Amino acid sequence: MDSRTILVAGASGIVGRAVVARFAGRPGVRVIALSRRRPDLDADHVHLPLDLTDAAACAVAAATLRDVTHVVYAALFEKPGLIRGWRETDQMQTNLAMLRNLMAPLLPVATGLRHVTLLQGTKAYGAHLRPIPLPARERWPRDEHANFYWLQEDWLRAAQQGAGWTFTILRPQIVFGHGVASPMNLLSAIGTYAAVLKARGEALHWPGGPGYLVEATCADLLARAIDWAGTSAAAAGETFNVTNGDVFTWPNVWPAIARALRMEAGDARPLRLAEHMADARPNGKQSCAGTACVANRCGRSSATLSSMPTSASPMDATGHRRPCWSAR
Repeated sequence: MDSRTILVAGASGIVGRAVVARFAGRPGVRVIALSRRRPDLDADHVHLPLDLTDAAACAVAAATLRDVTHVVYAALFEKPGLIRGWRETDQMQTNLAMLRNLMAPLLPVATGLRHVTLLQGTKAYGAHLRPIPLPARERWPRDEHANFYWLQEDWLRAAQQGAGWTFTILRPQIVFGHGVASPMNLLSAIGTYAAVLKARGEALHWPGGPGYLVEATCADLLARAIDWAGTSAAAAGETFNVTNGDVFTWPNVWPAIARALRMEAGDARPLRLAEHMADARPNGKQSCAGTACVANRCGRSSATLSSMPTSASPMDATGHRRPCWSAR
């Protein structure tokens, strides 16, 4: 029988929630969901409310985590506006501190620890800084630029030296999944944008620029990959890109999104949603209550809205504008 105690850090986010949902209720598996906010899941798990920026609180909590055999680190700190923060030192140092605050007191007490999964993303290849060769390969030498990925990875590698546990690094692309009140959920941004346009009686206008090929990762697929990585000897010490395996362009899928939201697909109207949506209201005297309600349920934030593809997004490798995804 499978016998694991899995600690999921960042359990209320898109990835963390999918991981909790995959393991919860599995015979022989105990799931500890670590997050400040309880995951919206009707599933068999233990919720540990904890702020990973609080080192003292993490040290106290470690005493309750002696039985942990697997850690899935899906926690993430982003700054308002999202994109600018990717190059700022305090954002990087905060993400390093969060990992260190959790793992440093955990390692001495969790003597049965077997595996740690660490999440990165396409920023590992410098995709947020410049056009990159495609496809991106895990075997490439490290792209030398300031990035909290490298800070976390170097800390984890140093901590693992001589230890009996292993780790795996996974690099998904845009992650789609369920995430109520998650500021990193791109679906929230699309839903909020659509709610405002629908309340105004408008079609779902495409807010981005020209079409370009992109990939995506289903949160449930990523959870499956995390499940595999935690038990496979082939995954020990390795790094893997994780995507659905298909490609799409946003302008081509936009009509399908409009149909799913019972709206007409509108014209291309490039704009910066983080600015456009800041004071969004329906026109005239129509109540905005419904729109506010949708925004509240989706967890609208400047980080999420900054992740939408816009005319102000960086260039992709073909010279076209690419979205500033809130994915890792």
